[in-house]
Amino acid sequence: MLERVANAVLFQIGWLTCVVGGNSLWLLLALAVLVVHLSWISSWAAEGRLILCVVIVGTAVDSVLRAVGVFEFQDQSPLIPLWLMLLWALLATTLRHCLQWSGRPWWLASGLGAVGGALSYYGGGRLAGVQFPYGELSTLIGIGLLWALLFPLLHTMARRLAG
Repeated sequence: MLERVANAVLFQIGWLTCVVGGNSLWLLLALAVLVVHLSWISSWAAEGRLILCVVIVGTAVDSVLRAVGVFEFQDQSPLIPLWLMLLWALLATTLRHCLQWSGRPWWLASGLGAVGGALSYYGGGRLAGVQFPYGELSTLIGIGLLWALLFPLLHTMARRLAG
């Protein structure tokens, strides 16, 4: 139980640090959160493949959304910013810990993904200055639908890579 609470607190610290700090030295604190998770709660051997896979999937998904104009960042890179990639790594740390309960049944993961994904992008977008050119409401509905599919997929990855 304490492990799950610690994981949730670490994730929230990392999320806020990434979103508010952006691509600044604050990323070192978010990276430290990841290191603390891998040192005290889990390990690279246990979760390294999952973290890498989630970062690859998340970077691909968000980079495609960026390329088609769903959201705009201040920098002009074709990929998402580094802070958002690190945020995906931090999310991966929750799948076997504080959010493990949400993986089954699939509809629970889907519902939580739809609501939580949209709210996370809304809050993160507000704090990080991300623009939604297609309009905020339509973008968040689209992101919610996408996350209704994506979150169960991430949980499936977490179970299969548990190995």
